[in-house]
Amino acid sequence: MGRIDISRFLQLASIAALILLISNPPLLAADSTDEGSGSSIDVMGKVADHDYFDTAFGKIYLPRILFVDGEIYFYSSTKKALESGEFTQTDAGLIRSDGAPVSLDMSITSHLLYVWFGLILTFIITFWAGRKYKSGVGRKTEPKGVLLNIFEVVFVFIRDDIAKEFIPADKYKKFVPYLFTIFMAIAFMNLFGLLPWAAAATADLTVTATLAAITFFITQFNGTKDHWQHVFVFPGVPAWSRIILTPVEVLGLFTKPFALAIRLFANMLSGKIMIVSILGLIFIFTDMFGSVIGASSGVFWVILTAALYFLKALVALIQAYVFTLLSAVFIGMAAEEHHHEHDESSVAHAQDVQT
Repeated sequence: MGRIDISRFLQLASIAALILLISNPPLLAADSTDEGSGSSIDVMGKVADHDYFDTAFGKIYLPRILFVDGEIYFYSSTKKALESGEFTQTDAGLIRSDGAPVSLDMSITSHLLYVWFGLILTFIITFWAGRKYKSGVGRKTEPKGVLLNIFEVVFVFIRDDIAKEFIPADKYKKFVPYLFTIFMAIAFMNLFGLLPWAAAATADLTVTATLAAITFFITQFNGTKDHWQHVFVFPGVPAWSRIILTPVEVLGLFTKPFALAIRLFANMLSGKIMIVSILGLIFIFTDMFGSVIGASSGVFWVILTAALYFLKALVALIQAYVFTLLSAVFIGMAAEEHHHEHDESSVAHAQDVQT
């Protein structure tokens, strides 16, 4: 193995981070609407959901779709809704001018767009690979091209090392499409967060909760009779103990998807906050010690941020893998058939001994 040139690595890392900063100068700056806050660092603003789509070239404001008292209101942006005079802005968001709160907000947001982007990319790549396989490439011959080889490696890994490993052999095939889709979509949504102007949709609890809810419903709808017996009946267990065990098992049905949602959300949110906060130290040192110290220390913070970007890219893939793996585990536990002959014979033997 060749010797790693540390100085060369640090040089490339610093250049990469500087490119990321230059590509979006207002990365750390607070919005102009937040004047007077006294802070030049908008940490939470980079992870919060917005009514606009932030790009390297500026903001694109998104449509607002609001339901109030059974009426639907559609505006091309929040600004248009305010200019119409029908809505006013409050700390809690938009409300109708007569004071009626918004019953349902179906507006397009930045996080929703990134969810769509992740799903659309997954569909495009899968459709493209499917066309290749139908034509015989990768099926009758070896896969050709880097992208098709990567696709096959990922798909085979999801099928053989996750689905087949944790779901019964006679049932795992029907869950492979879902597990592959959820892995690819989450991976894309996580990696979007590496773009300085973009946001990781998975840093939004509503997104991760929705993904976990999908796993929850698939798990319960595919639960066997045996699965539900272990939730409510507990074969071979004394009847009085069900008073304790049943509530625990029912609660466990919901704690599993809850853990899925919180784990993914917390990891992606903390990663984005860490990167923005470390870069923000450049401005903090400048305010505290002057521009010379701030600029000098900035070299260290930029290199550290570049290293964190590589780490965050790895975490993005790991978290997609963990979510997919645990989904397969939960589905497999519900879809598995247990055999209670041994349990029943053990109970009968215990009763004979007692008599």
